[in-house]
Amino acid sequence: MRKLIKWLVAAALFGAVAFVAAYFVYPDVGQYATKNPDKTAFMLWREEQWAEKGQKKRITKRWVPIGQVAPAMLKAVLIGEDDKFYQHEGFDFEALEQALEKNMKAGRFKAGASTISQQLTKNLFLSPEKSLTRKFKEAILTWRLERALTKRRILELYLNVAEWGDGVFGIEAAARHYFKKPASALSGMEAARLAAVLPNPIRFNPLSDQKYVTFRANLIHNILVRRGIAIDDFQEVMDTRDDPGVENAAPSDASGAQVSGAGGANGSGQPSDQGQGQGQAEPAPERLAGRTPADGPPAAEPGPERLAGRVPAPPAEAAQPPARP
Repeated sequence: MRKLIKWLVAAALFGAVAFVAAYFVYPDVGQYATKNPDKTAFMLWREEQWAEKGQKKRITKRWVPIGQVAPAMLKAVLIGEDDKFYQHEGFDFEALEQALEKNMKAGRFKAGASTISQQLTKNLFLSPEKSLTRKFKEAILTWRLERALTKRRILELYLNVAEWGDGVFGIEAAARHYFKKPASALSGMEAARLAAVLPNPIRFNPLSDQKYVTFRANLIHNILVRRGIAIDDFQEVMDTRDDPGVENAAPSDASGAQVSGAGGANGSGQPSDQGQGQGQAEPAPERLAGRTPADGPPAAEPGPERLAGRVPAPPAEAAQPPARP
């Protein structure tokens, strides 16, 4: 009997290892280098949930190329979910270590440290179940994903399959659902609010006044402003030119001639060609996720502001969401 039990245990272990090892070759990860997924494993899981509850809901999604997503939205997602996305190869080991320490102190699963690549893997191929087997599958598929796809493609896929509400998948569908505009037209604060709810889009709504959403969105937006991706309201007023045809009243000198204003603009609002009072050059946009603009100096590397799994402690009244599995 003991020999039979040992044999069964050994066979079970071998089967489990073989089952997990199969994910080194299956499924075909490389196909998504050029192919856009129809429905992900997570979308199918959502539909099964609705069917079990007798709910007549459907998936809302609309694919959009990454070039048609507002830069502020791209950066907001990176800040909120994985600010080291362009520095790691699928796993943020520093974040994993910090999350492990936090969970051990809390005595429960309180913080996660999934990168965008890991989250994309779960969305495309796996289910939200919490198990050691799923973690092994996730690790293998993430490793393969990082080697088969470019960072740009991984981010594009994630933006298009991420859940932003009950049945709302992808940034284009989310932008139109919440703000009635395409993803290319999202403002800095709208982008920050959408990024803020990604940890739990069922519980939190980008349009709500929930304390957690307000706190996290303001935090992300402040980082966007500090990095030059978003412009705060006052600066936007100062930097915006008048519409064509609108004449600006300029002060006159003693002879009655108009004097060009600060910034080298003449009475017509156009830059002066006299070489005096020339306006300060517009600051070059900060490097966006490792891609430096041709005419601007590279920006400083992102600071320790990554929010995924390590959100700075909010005010006492600010609610914290449950950690992403």
